[in-house]
Amino acid sequence: MQTLVLLALVGLLAQLVDGSLGMAYGVTSTTLLLLVGTNPAAASATVHFAEIGTTLASGVSHWRLGNVDWKVVRRIALPGAIGAFAGATFLSSLSTEAAAPIMAGILLALGAYVLVRFTAWGMPKGRLGKPVRRRFLTPLGLVGGFLDATGGGGWGPVGTPALLASGRIEPRKVIGSIDTSEFIVAIAASIGFLVGLGSAGVNLLWAVGLLVGGVIAAPIAAWIVRHVPSRVLGSAVGGLIVLTNARTLLDALGAAPALRTAAYVVLALVWAGAIAWSVRAHLIERRAETVPATPEPEPAAPAASAAEADTPAHPASPAPSAPLD
Repeated sequence: MQTLVLLALVGLLAQLVDGSLGMAYGVTSTTLLLLVGTNPAAASATVHFAEIGTTLASGVSHWRLGNVDWKVVRRIALPGAIGAFAGATFLSSLSTEAAAPIMAGILLALGAYVLVRFTAWGMPKGRLGKPVRRRFLTPLGLVGGFLDATGGGGWGPVGTPALLASGRIEPRKVIGSIDTSEFIVAIAASIGFLVGLGSAGVNLLWAVGLLVGGVIAAPIAAWIVRHVPSRVLGSAVGGLIVLTNARTLLDALGAAPALRTAAYVVLALVWAGAIAWSVRAHLIERRAETVPATPEPEPAAPAASAAEADTPAHPASPAPSAPLD
């Protein structure tokens, strides 16, 4: 019972992050599962089984609100599923000793991306443009799906910024399309883990615990979106992911205690600095939004020259001459 409560808390925290940022459910939940000692392959498998339920609910919600571009979903979901299946079978074939540093490295890279992305630029923004081409979506889906399975997350951090940066789809449809297509990716990854690990390697009860926590967190995440700046939250979560997986990576590599301490201190200082920078940037942005723009003064009329001033604008017509006698 205590384990289920802990997993529900993990799922709740991960959904708070994902519901607030539109990404990082898998990265956050897998990181927390590894932190409590879960096998890397089992952690990723458990997260993806839970995501079948969370992504289905999210996809239906986005579809009902008109936030889904079905052309994008069709073009990215199948490559994503292929990449996720390949990543799941690859991770399942590795031993725990080999898989731990690989997954920690991928998660650390994704966490660093989230940290830099939100600290430096805030919430990604896009602009409406031309349709997204298949030659762009196919490799994006393959890479995102593979990283999602091997790293326990990555579909959102890889796919969402790439689509936003393309400038060819409006932001709300980027989030909706990525969330909807992730349902197919989660199914493919789960099948891959079943093939590689067997049903005994996947703890469905843990997946249910994560799912329950995610469902409870959904309305809380909506509140966070309204009250906590996404820029600050992204910096906080990204730093947490980096710090946690740096610890796992240093342990797996057998780093000396002095090196570990120095690395933790540096990362903690960078994390604190990133949060402070994000808070400052958010306050500046909010101040700029609340202060009305000052209208520019109209240019003054040019001063008339001395010659023009002495000359009347409309010279008087000459007086009529007196009649001759």
